[in-house]
Amino acid sequence: MVRSQLQAVQTDTVEQFDPVARAKALAKDLPRRWSGTYLPKTAGTAQSVRLDLASLTPVGQMLVIKGTMTIGSLTSPVQGNINAKSDQLDLLLLGDTAAAGLEPGGVFQGLQTFQLSDWESPRLTNTGGKLQLTATARR
Repeated sequence: MVRSQLQAVQTDTVEQFDPVARAKALAKDLPRRWSGTYLPKTAGTAQSVRLDLASLTPVGQMLVIKGTMTIGSLTSPVQGNINAKSDQLDLLLLGDTAAAGLEPGGVFQGLQTFQLSDWESPRLTNTGGKLQLTATARR
């Protein structure tokens, strides 16, 4: 009986998913232009957002992202990573975006790539905000 349970455990843990291959596929297939809104969690108005991805480079199961993000009238370079296994996103704004309420040192974090992300502020006095994007162009 113990042997049959051990065999069941061993066969149930085999993973068929290849995150390295998925990262390569995402680099080819992920849309290059996204648009949507950023809404601060505190009182504030929604701002239009446009994300243009200039390069997508697979590195193992990670996808390295470089591009620009325009929030309202401010444009900033961005750099980040998508984990091809979990679809988690970390996206850093590299320019001065304080006028948009996005302080240096903060990060956009998402659990469904770019579709729904939170702005995590570097300070506790800023509660962050929500970024919602949809793909608008493939290349």
